[in-house]
Amino acid sequence: MNPIALITGATSGIGKATALLLAKHHYHLIITGRRKERLEQVADEIRDNYPVSVLPLSFDVRDFESVQQQLSQLPKEWQNIAVLVNNAGLAVGADSIDHGEIDDWNRMIDTNVKGLLHVSKMIIPGMKSRKSGHIINIGSIAGKEVYQNGNVYCATKHAVDALSKAMRIDLLPYHIRVTNIAPGMIETEFSVVRYKGDKEKAAEVYKNMHPLLAEDIAEIILFAIERPPHVTLNDIVVMPTAQANTSHTLRED
Repeated sequence: MNPIALITGATSGIGKATALLLAKHHYHLIITGRRKERLEQVADEIRDNYPVSVLPLSFDVRDFESVQQQLSQLPKEWQNIAVLVNNAGLAVGADSIDHGEIDDWNRMIDTNVKGLLHVSKMIIPGMKSRKSGHIINIGSIAGKEVYQNGNVYCATKHAVDALSKAMRIDLLPYHIRVTNIAPGMIETEFSVVRYKGDKEKAAEVYKNMHPLLAEDIAEIILFAIERPPHVTLNDIVVMPTAQANTSHTLRED
């Protein structure tokens, strides 16, 4: 029987790329996202190209009641989730901490930290009962280093890093693997969201360099979950070759 993977934030970027790659490798998929129309488009693309089943569920990971309602009522054939990819996340704003907007802070904390916890809380009990499963948390280099004007976003990704470590300890007796993946600069909708729709400003982030692509991270996720059961890749930091850390990048005309 094909394994089932649940991927949050699957309407674009890393989430969509991961859904398509896992479908290619015969995973049945539960995909989630806030944008229902785009989620259905991804589901249709999977159905049109791969012989797997897909269940799209539209909800906001920030809303625990909605998460609970959707994930507590999964049909029986969808309950044995082997892989959870906690991908939903975002950065909003790039202000110094004294000029940060409270709404931006709440969006990042509620999505990046609480959203991950909400979904994990619903999926972990099933993994514990089966004594198997793999949780992939999409962190960031911002969870390893702090950079100027990254303040609250960096704090949320440091929290993801810490939660990944805590999950490994708490879930150790149940043979549940936990992998934290921390990408550097990756060209998705990330910067467009951070700069609130300013595409020109977002494009400047990657100007004259070759950033990571969503497909690069999807391939790393696939590699991690297909290791033998006795092997866990705990923590993966992946950078574009043109980036040494959060403050040193190579930009060439």
